[in-house]
Amino acid sequence: MKVTLGQDLRAHIFRVLENTYPNEGGGFLLGKRDSGGVVITDTIAIDNVFEVEEQYHRYAMTPQDWARLEDEADSRGLTLLGYFHSHPDSAAIPSEYDREYALPNFTYLITQVNHRRAVDLRAWLLRDDRSAFDALELVIT
Repeated sequence: MKVTLGQDLRAHIFRVLENTYPNEGGGFLLGKRDSGGVVITDTIAIDNVFEVEEQYHRYAMTPQDWARLEDEADSRGLTLLGYFHSHPDSAAIPSEYDREYALPNFTYLITQVNHRRAVDLRAWLLRDDRSAFDALELVIT
């Protein structure tokens, strides 16, 4: 499966996540599904509500955020495709925590942020049996 993302949106994601450093930051991915995968057309940052002392390696949002963004996506004719979040000073690969709390069929973009600078962005999809993530092809247009 392919994930398509414009350069401007990638730059926006990087700015959001560089500004949350040294903590994790994140938000929602909105767009459309097509025969080859997903096309991300917008991102919406959401405040990290995890316990403050754990935000350096954990990211969470509220169920109210989820409901609000599902409604917003629907009203705009878009689909809630998944989430983006950062891994401060750590590789852009899913952690065990990410796997435990991820949802199948959602696209996950993870950005490695080193010393307040985004250095890597990768796309992932959780397997249906929840055993692991598979890397997706990320196309920046």
